[in-house]
Amino acid sequence: MDTLESYQTQLADPDSRFIEVGGFRLHYKRQGSGETLILLLHGSFLSLKSWSAVMAPLAERATVVAFDRPVCGLTSRPLPKRGDRGPSPYSAEAQGELVAELIAALGFERAILVGNSTGGTIALMTALRRPERVQGLILVDAMVYSGYATSEVPAPVLAMMRALKPAFTRLMGFMIDRLYEKAIRKFRYRQERLSDATLAEFKRDFMLGPWDKAFLELFLATRRLNLDARLGGLAIPTLVVTGEHDRAVKPEESERLAKAIAGAELQVIADAGHLPQEERPEAFLAAIDGFLTRAVRSFEL
Repeated sequence: MDTLESYQTQLADPDSRFIEVGGFRLHYKRQGSGETLILLLHGSFLSLKSWSAVMAPLAERATVVAFDRPVCGLTSRPLPKRGDRGPSPYSAEAQGELVAELIAALGFERAILVGNSTGGTIALMTALRRPERVQGLILVDAMVYSGYATSEVPAPVLAMMRALKPAFTRLMGFMIDRLYEKAIRKFRYRQERLSDATLAEFKRDFMLGPWDKAFLELFLATRRLNLDARLGGLAIPTLVVTGEHDRAVKPEESERLAKAIAGAELQVIADAGHLPQEERPEAFLAAIDGFLTRAVRSFEL
């Protein structure tokens, strides 16, 4: 049993589940019942624990699944074999396909996707690529006009990084390890709301197995997604949510996103930053309640 598999066994909760999808052994949790699936996608560097405070209330109205996205939590971190030049399973496109495959593997035709930060980016990517799998979208401080969705490393730099993977793996791992706590705390408007114990759990669950090598693979697969040019063709009911004091994705970006998607609604959560579902779970649930009620009802009719 390798190191990551050992951690999967040691750190899994009694309600943890695992499923093989798209080359990953995905870790997920499932609550509730019903024909409607609400699938929760957390942001970078975190885990499905980002949804801990809202899963049970959401499960009162539907089947709710939260999973550890690639490079996070207890989900496996497959690495390419030497000489492998195939498409990366860590690209945004591959992650979008992964979500679509997961919906089917869980026994559903469609899902309401709730994505926070880069999880919102992947939720949107899934809706654009596989609209038949998406019943509704809730994009929470989603990165569309900045950050992950617009990052691109110049080709010569990428070639150098691939040629010197061990060195760049060590460098990136050192930097993330050193800056992790500070970066995660800044996602909150009021940093005192994040306990040291919770932060330590997030960091522990992120830095499992070959996490540094897997993160470099994700970094190498990151490119400009040009999502803004495709928003006009999106015909899926959408709710855009932003924390009033988000520093990572400015509220103005979420407002712009809501205006770009036909019929999209916008909700602003006061006294919250980039992770409103963690920082103000009750306000978050209230903000999405009306949209979810309509989305679930429309599916059941």
